[in-house]
Amino acid sequence: MQKSLSVYDSDGSTFAPLVVIELVSETKEEAIAWLLNRVRDKQQDGGAELLVEQLTPGAQGTEKDNPNVYVVGASWQRLLYGAEDVGLFKEFNDGSMRGFTYANKHNFKEFQGDGDGFLSMAECQYIIKHELDNLRAKDEAHVPGYPKMKLYPGKSVIRRMQSKGILVQVFPLHEKEELKRLSFSWFKKIKLSFQPLDDIRHYFGEGMALYFGFLEYFTLALIPMALIGIPYYLFDWEDYDKFTVFAGFNLVWCTVILELWKRLSASLAYGWGTLSRKKAFEEPRPGFHGVLGVNPVTGRAEPLYSNAKRQLRIYLVSVPFVLLCLYLSLYVMMIYFDMEGWALMIHDEEPTFWTGLLLFIPSIIYAVVIEIMNLIYRYAAEFLTGWENHRLESTFQNHLVLKVLVFNFFNCFASLFYIAFVMQDMVLLRQSLATLLITSQILNQIMEAFLPYWLQRRRNKKAHKRMIKTMEDKELPLSEQVKLEADMSTYLGTFDDYLELFLLFGYVSLFSCVYPLAAVLVVLNNVTEVYSDAFKMCKVFKRPFSEPAANIGVWQLAFEAMSVIAVVTNCALIGMSPQVKSYFPESETQLIMWVVGFEHFLLASKFILTFVIPDVPKHIQIKLSRLEFESLEALKKRKMLEASGIPKTDK
Repeated sequence: MQKSLSVYDSDGSTFAPLVVIELVSETKEEAIAWLLNRVRDKQQDGGAELLVEQLTPGAQGTEKDNPNVYVVGASWQRLLYGAEDVGLFKEFNDGSMRGFTYANKHNFKEFQGDGDGFLSMAECQYIIKHELDNLRAKDEAHVPGYPKMKLYPGKSVIRRMQSKGILVQVFPLHEKEELKRLSFSWFKKIKLSFQPLDDIRHYFGEGMALYFGFLEYFTLALIPMALIGIPYYLFDWEDYDKFTVFAGFNLVWCTVILELWKRLSASLAYGWGTLSRKKAFEEPRPGFHGVLGVNPVTGRAEPLYSNAKRQLRIYLVSVPFVLLCLYLSLYVMMIYFDMEGWALMIHDEEPTFWTGLLLFIPSIIYAVVIEIMNLIYRYAAEFLTGWENHRLESTFQNHLVLKVLVFNFFNCFASLFYIAFVMQDMVLLRQSLATLLITSQILNQIMEAFLPYWLQRRRNKKAHKRMIKTMEDKELPLSEQVKLEADMSTYLGTFDDYLELFLLFGYVSLFSCVYPLAAVLVVLNNVTEVYSDAFKMCKVFKRPFSEPAANIGVWQLAFEAMSVIAVVTNCALIGMSPQVKSYFPESETQLIMWVVGFEHFLLASKFILTFVIPDVPKHIQIKLSRLEFESLEALKKRKMLEASGIPKTDK
C-alpha cells in the first residue's frame, strides 16, 4: 500500500488514497454534497461506507485546476469485509486457496496484526470500484441541483452521472515505487526471459496477467512453426506441393497449443486464487436500465427488462445491421479485386520495376481500408450492444465479442478465401496474405504504441517533463500525481489486444501453408508487442481497475472455432494441390470424397485430443476436490450441531 501518501477524512481519520473521482468544475454544490454523502453513508443506508475527501491543490496549483477532484479510500476493516463480499481467494495456512472470510481471517497465511498489507493495492481498488458501482438510486427522482437529470430506482448513480457529463472519470492511482520495480523487470531491460506474470497480476490484476501470459505463450508456441517455415520458404518456395506436409503440421499444431494453454491458464489461475472462485450472484451491470422490480433470486429491488424486447432488438435491428456491414465489406472487397486486375493489366502491358511495385499498391490500400472499417464497426457494435440492454456484464461482452468477431473475420479473410477457392491463384494468395499481414502489423504498432505515446507527450509536455524530473529523484506530491494521471489516456481493456491476436492466429493457421514466413512475422510482431504493451501500460495509460479472471473467457472459444475452420481450409488447400490431384486423374468426385473424409478424420482426431488432454492438471484437480470434500464435511458437521442444539463457534 501507498503509505507515504495519505489524506484526512472529514472525521479526522487518515487513509491511503486509492481511487480518484473527478467531477466537472461547475458541478452544483447540492449534487456534490449528495454524492459524497452517498459514498460515506453506511451500507445499510444504501451507501458505500467509504472514506472520501476533496483533493487540496498543491504548491503548483493554478486557478485553471479543477477543484472538484476527490480521493477515495477505506478503513482496513471495511476493505476486509469488502474482500469477503467480492469473493476474493487467498492462501490458507495449509497452502490451499480459499475464499476469504472476515471471521476466519487469522487462518490465512499472510494475515498479520490488523491485516495491514494483507490485500494488494489493486485488490483494494477493485473492492472500492465494486462498492462505487453498487451505489444505486433509492427514492431520489433526480440528481440534486439537476431537475432534468432523472434518476431511476436501482440504477447506478455513478454510471448515470458519468453518462450525463457531471462525472468526468473514476480511476485508480498508481503506486510509484511498485510501478518502478515492475517497469524495470518487465520492459526496461531487454532480456531473453519470461515476463514477471506474478508481479503483473499483483499490480494490474488477473485479467491483465492472463492476457500477457497468453501473448507470451502464443509467441513461444509459434517458434516451431517459424523454424519449420524458414527452410520451406528458402528451399521449396516455388514447389507448392511440398506445403501439404506443412499444412498437416499446422493442423496438429493449432489444436495442441490451445489445449495446452488451458492447462497452463488453469495452473496460473489456481495460484492466483481465481480458478475455484465462486462468482457471487452477478449484479446488474452499471448501464442496465428498466422498470424497478424485485429480483426473484436475491429478493432485492433492481431494474427489470423484458427479455422479449431485448430479443426483438437483437433480431430486428442488430442482426440486419451486421448483415448490412458484411455486404458493404463484400462490396469493398470486389473494388479491391478490380484494382488488382487494373494493376496486373498495366504490369502485363509494360513490365518494369515501377509497375512491379504497383502490384502491391491495391493490397496495401485494401489492408488500410480493412483497419479503418474494423475501427468504425467496433464503435457501432458497442453502441448496438449497449442499446440491447443486457443485464449482466458477461452477457454484454459475449454479444459484443460475437458481433466484432463475425465482422472482423469476414472483413480480414473473405478476400483470401475468394482468391484461394474461387480464383485458385496461389501466387496472388501468397502476395495478398503477406501484404495484409505486414500492413496490419505496422498499422497496429503505430496505433497501439507510438500514437498514444506521441499524443500523451504532446498533450501534456510540461507535466511529462515534471514527471521525469520529479519522479526519478523524489516522490511526487499527491496533488501533482493526481493531476498528471488524470490527463493520461484511458486504457479500454484487453478486447482489442485479444482481437489482434485472434486475427494473427487466423493468418497463421488458415493460409500459412502457402506463405510459411507468416509465423516468423507474427513472432517478430509479438515480441515487439510485449514491450510496447508493457510500456504503454506503465507509462502512457492510467492504471486500469483490476479484473479477476480464471481464463481468457470467450476468446478461448473464438480461438478454438478458428482452429476448426483451419482444418477445413487446410484440407481444401491440400486437395487443390497438383500433387494430390495427380492421384485422382479421372474422378474429381472421388478426390472431393477423399478430402472430405480426411477432413472429418482430422476433426474427429482434434475433438479426441480435446478430451485426452485434461483442461486442469491432475494435481490441481485433487486440491480442488479436497476443498470441496472439506466444505461438504464442514456443512454436515454444522447441520449436526444445529440439530443437537449446540451453538456453533467461529474459529
